[in-house]
Amino acid sequence: MAWTARLKRLHLRAEQRFPVLTELTDRLLSANLLDAATRLAAQAFLAAVPLLFAVAAFTPDSVRDQLQDSLRSMFGLSGASDRQLRQLFTDSADETTRQTSGAVGLALALISATSFSRAMARVCDRAWRLPRAATRIAVWRWVAWLLALVLVVLLQGPIREGFGVGLWLGTPLLFLVGTAVWLWTQHLLLAGRVPWLPLLPGAVLVSAATSTLGLTARLYVPNALNRAIETYGALGLVLVLLSWLIVLCAAITFGVTIGAVLAQGPPLDQYLRTEPPP
Repeated sequence: MAWTARLKRLHLRAEQRFPVLTELTDRLLSANLLDAATRLAAQAFLAAVPLLFAVAAFTPDSVRDQLQDSLRSMFGLSGASDRQLRQLFTDSADETTRQTSGAVGLALALISATSFSRAMARVCDRAWRLPRAATRIAVWRWVAWLLALVLVVLLQGPIREGFGVGLWLGTPLLFLVGTAVWLWTQHLLLAGRVPWLPLLPGAVLVSAATSTLGLTARLYVPNALNRAIETYGALGLVLVLLSWLIVLCAAITFGVTIGAVLAQGPPLDQYLRTEPPP
């Protein structure tokens, strides 16, 4: 009992001296963020596969070429992994495959992909401790975010290369675009229940983390993919990509949650004019 009372006093003293750090620790420990990140990564993978086939099968050649260039730029693909990518787009663009997929397959791809949007919305809700938005309000937001995400992926190649200028422009540009995307993402998926300004810390943190992971992915992913494909075939590709997605989604989940805590605590709450949600 004496130890329990002492621990309670220490916890109370820590809350008084370091309110933001205490709240952040409590939030990280109570929200099961690693579980949420793993679920988000699984949904991202399940969404990416049908969407990739849909884009490869139903879009013009220019869009397919741009998507291939962006994926190569994002992951630095070469060798076996690059051949797998080219084969995917070549086979999916075949007229027979397109007829087999049809409009029903495209619709199912979009429906299954919205599960990723819903998972991302749940991450934002939990970060701000808000209830889920009503489906009639949220459903169009899930689709809009998904379509915007596809557009962002398509533009990754030119952005990373600084639109032909080089990495010295592409790197800060990637960070700025990422900040804008994640600021809009939170506002959209939270259904406007949190003002724009308090969402900025989370957007900056997520953009910094994802930009860093995106730049370092070119060092790790190509070799890991090629070794996995040579050893395990297509299963190896799945394992490597899913592992990378778990790390990426963990960065997103932690960034959004930490940003929410920072925005609601001193000293940022004075400048961002935010209050903890009810």
